[in-house]
Amino acid sequence: MGAWLSSVVGSEGDGVGGLGDLPEGCIAEVLRRLDAPDICQLMQINRTFLDAGSSDFIWEEKLPKNYGYLVKKALEGEEKAEGLGANTEKLRAFVKKDVYALLCRRNSFDGGNKEFWLDKSTGGICMQISSKALSITGIDDRRYWNYIPIEESRFGAVAYLVQIWWLEVRGEIEFPFPEGTYSLFFRLHLGKPSKRLGRRSCITDNIHGWDLKPVRFQLSTLDGQQMQSKAYLAEPGVWSCHHVGDFLVNRSDEVTRVKFSLVQIDCTHTKGGLCVDSVLIEPKGLRQDNIYCA
Repeated sequence: MGAWLSSVVGSEGDGVGGLGDLPEGCIAEVLRRLDAPDICQLMQINRTFLDAGSSDFIWEEKLPKNYGYLVKKALEGEEKAEGLGANTEKLRAFVKKDVYALLCRRNSFDGGNKEFWLDKSTGGICMQISSKALSITGIDDRRYWNYIPIEESRFGAVAYLVQIWWLEVRGEIEFPFPEGTYSLFFRLHLGKPSKRLGRRSCITDNIHGWDLKPVRFQLSTLDGQQMQSKAYLAEPGVWSCHHVGDFLVNRSDEVTRVKFSLVQIDCTHTKGGLCVDSVLIEPKGLRQDNIYCA
């Protein structure tokens, strides 16, 4: 973009007119047609571009229809962490550019076990749900499960399966997602991550039972959408996102309720050596790496 900027903006004193000579309103009209990262880069050119790029109408178009609720949700989590109540005046003081920046950062809620943020490329919401916010059969019995601290998790710890006959992990979320199609994933890892001499390693001794029967994934929504998939877990030492399915959101002014699960309840054999980190919800097509689909 650098060469293009030089040609359209012009340099002071070179006698050549450019985009920088246009009125602020005209510049704002140009900027509103660009993506957010490009707008932010152009705002660094000079004061005129900075003022034009700060116009509310530019950023309001890039915000979800229900951004008011999302901002309150973000501030609620922030203020609870600080021991404060909901601050309506703080919300009113935000210009739309600040609202957009707030929603694009990771905003935690539900005691820090869930996070959401606005994806700049799609305008949809991304969400990550910690294993601590999931219902895991046997999680309180250390013979079956342990929470282990790990740097590779956004939440600082993962649920590690020692051994179990009946594997069942369930969760649900109620949230006013912006309109669009969303994909849901379980983030899993075979083996126990560790460090040796400062280098990442993986303890694989306890991995067993995953090649005999597939793990079954399922999601359902309150309006009747249902998706199922299954997969044999493989590739120890690699974090992978297993695609459960997709769901469609038609209205952003209503709460979408999604239930999801991971089960392997064939009691003819035990399973072990699995890390459950989190559940990810993202606009469909956003994730490209380490996806496993059935």
